[in-house]
Amino acid sequence: MSKYDYGDTPPAPKKKSSSLEVWDVLSIITLLFTACMILYFAAIFISPGAAYNPLKPKPTVNPFATATPTITQIQLQPTWTPTTTPEITGTPTLLPTITLEPSATPFSLLPPTKTPTPTKTPKAAFSASFEGIKSAIIHPEFGCDWQGIGGTVVDANNADMLRMTIRLTGLYNGKSINELTVSSIAPAYGKSGFEFFLGNAPTASKGALYLQLLDQAGAPLSENIYVDTFSACSQNLTLVRFVKNP
Repeated sequence: MSKYDYGDTPPAPKKKSSSLEVWDVLSIITLLFTACMILYFAAIFISPGAAYNPLKPKPTVNPFATATPTITQIQLQPTWTPTTTPEITGTPTLLPTITLEPSATPFSLLPPTKTPTPTKTPKAAFSASFEGIKSAIIHPEFGCDWQGIGGTVVDANNADMLRMTIRLTGLYNGKSINELTVSSIAPAYGKSGFEFFLGNAPTASKGALYLQLLDQAGAPLSENIYVDTFSACSQNLTLVRFVKNP
């Protein structure tokens, strides 16, 4: 006989409960929700304009449809009724007139029959004269190939005045001239002789050049003395003589 006791039979295993677990329930709910959503989207696809569609499409306009004109009836304006012109009573008030300012009346302290005597313009200290001569008298070596202006300065007693300034200004042969010289620098004309060289060929000009006598401070002692130049060889030297007025 075995030492082991086989008389006691082992207990039978317990059968599992047939109730659904939690995960099975959740799976069923998910399947039902998915089926409902498929049915809902299918209904929207079939009838997109249904009321249960929250994103209903906007109505489209057919570009090929014929527009229906809207007839607006023309309304006649109401009959114009003239208004009665109100009667003006009382005397109208006239606007004030503008009073012109009195004009100034000219007057004079002198009697009307007396004419004032004009003031005399002071006479320049020197006056001058000029003439055209042949330059060969002074410059025989140049013949007709020379032109210039020269002369002398004398006082009222015909005595030569030395170191007097003479200025030549103006235009000659299209060129501007502004030169100074001093009397006694060209003794060929005399003790108070002066000279300006112009060019190598005689050229005519009328009042385009003028001379003026100046003192040592540069103040004018004469008016502007306008001189002419000549194109003839017999007058290619313009000789000027300044004389002090008495």
